[in-house]
Formats: sequence, C-alpha cells, structure tokens
Amino acid sequence: MMKFTNYFKYTRLREDRKDIKAEWIKQVYDQPEKEEIQSDGRIRRRAKIKEVDKYLRIIILEDKETIHNAFFDRSFKK
Repeated sequence: MMKFTNYFKYTRLREDRKDIKAEWIKQVYDQPEKEEIQSDGRIRRRAKIKEVDKYLRIIILEDKETIHNAFFDRSFKK
C-alpha cells in the first residue's frame, strides 16, 4: 500500500507536477524499469510513461511504502 509524505502532497500542487497522474505513480511503484538505493536509504524507481513519452521517477522512503517525491526525470537515459 502506498502512503505519501506531506512534502509529496505539497509538491503535487506545483505547475510542473500537477499533471502527473496517480495511476502513473502506481505504475512506477509496482513495475519499475529501474530501481536504485540512494545513500540515504531512500529508493529511486523509474519507468517510462508511454502516454507522455517520458520517464517518471519516484522516491520512496526506507519503509518501502511512503512516496516522498514524483517527477519527470529529464536527465534519465535508458
């Protein structure tokens, strides 16, 4: 089950992030194409969102349930 930090809820209101659909976040959460553990223990997951032809990156806290951030990753190259 996904949970969300207050930071995530706040950043969802930004112009560059308000169009990111919840179903896309769930897709990346459930079926990442790439996963990395950051030095702080948080988890990065990425997957391509075909509808917009972009990679979405989500950051998950160490508990593996709580989404901290979600944004289109402009620098990611597969």
